[in-house]
Amino acid sequence: MSLRAHWFTHLEEPRQISASSPPPLDAPGRLLALDLGAKRIGVAVSDELRLTTRPLPMISRQSWKELLQQVAGLVQSFEAKGLVIGLPLRLEGGEGTAAESVRAAAEKFRLSLTVPIYLQDERLTTFAAHSDLKAAGRNESETKREVDSEAAAIILRDFIDRMQS
Repeated sequence: MSLRAHWFTHLEEPRQISASSPPPLDAPGRLLALDLGAKRIGVAVSDELRLTTRPLPMISRQSWKELLQQVAGLVQSFEAKGLVIGLPLRLEGGEGTAAESVRAAAEKFRLSLTVPIYLQDERLTTFAAHSDLKAAGRNESETKREVDSEAAAIILRDFIDRMQS
């Protein structure tokens, strides 16, 4: 069992931020994922059947208004049915200030977008993304440019896998 798999054996179900309507996870449609960082936002999207995920170009974090416009544009252009946001839990599963910040951002997205917002544990996804990119032969500058969106793709894969099991 890999280190990542070990940490994910005891997780609770992903939580939907918007409790007003049931999650539309039984119907097909693309999902978008974000790995929120202090300077860079990793972005990934699934195919319509949710069989595959792929990283998209990362977003440089600037103002909230600009981030919201970019994410809303991606939701619209991909006709996404939901937004999955990585929740940075501590290795033991607790929440710190980073998780609080992500929860606050997720709530802002919930209030501003018309799609359901989901939180997905993102422990060790950046580590896994670095490993995947290194194994794929990426150099350091490529890895730095791609790691956040690769982590978002892993977050999205984890979310889809958990919803299908």
